[in-house]
Amino acid sequence: MNDRLDTVSNIWITGASSGIGESVTRALIRGGHRLVVTGRRPEPLEKLKALAPERVTPAVADTTSKDNLQSIAATLESHGDLNMAILNAGTCEYLDIADYSSDMIEKNIQTNVIGTARCVEIALPALRRTRSKGLPAALVIVGSSAWWFPFARAEGYGASKAALAYFAQSLRADLAVEGIDVVLVSPGFVKTPLTDRNDFPMPFLVTAEDAAERIVSGLAKGHNEIAFPKRFTWVLKCLGALPQPLIDRMAASMARKSSSEQETKE
Repeated sequence: MNDRLDTVSNIWITGASSGIGESVTRALIRGGHRLVVTGRRPEPLEKLKALAPERVTPAVADTTSKDNLQSIAATLESHGDLNMAILNAGTCEYLDIADYSSDMIEKNIQTNVIGTARCVEIALPALRRTRSKGLPAALVIVGSSAWWFPFARAEGYGASKAALAYFAQSLRADLAVEGIDVVLVSPGFVKTPLTDRNDFPMPFLVTAEDAAERIVSGLAKGHNEIAFPKRFTWVLKCLGALPQPLIDRMAASMARKSSSEQETKE
């Protein structure tokens, strides 16, 4: 649907309190849209509301909690016809293979996959009500370009984002008959509080504001796949298309280099 953001839309966005979510929220506020903004901390959400008190409704919740999300279902219903849900809440936890712990895998899966799936459970009935009136409706899932290549230490994070990509594309197939768009966003490295913790070089790093403009532009143009920056994502796609033995050698080489650099730092 190319008319996604042509008119004022009612939009629910999760992970709105910082990073990409906050910047996308600010961009949508500038566009005149009406928003329900979700995050775990109330203070950042109230600051967003102050930018447009009549158009921004804070809805504090942990997206992995069914109980928290039930209260948002009522908020969405009272907010008007929901045209779009941008499911952006996520985390990034890296694994130290020398001290392997399945807890690190669980943290990524719980927040990135289960949390997103729980949000779909809340958003989908509202989007269906909107479509029943002949209005546009879209489900936007923010993943990562990391799933195209097996990066060291990213067993949990990369697996969660690969699962999100499959989840989004399967939903797209199932919901096509209902006229509900499913958009997958696959950013490269974006400067956020999460990536500020990274201790390795991040090629083609973009600001959260730049990422937000690319996402909003892609949504406005009706794209169902939004990946950026192009130079980085094309490199990853090309690497991911290589024969598996070559991918394995490259990934292992990068892992050894990373370990060596860590020893030097210590």
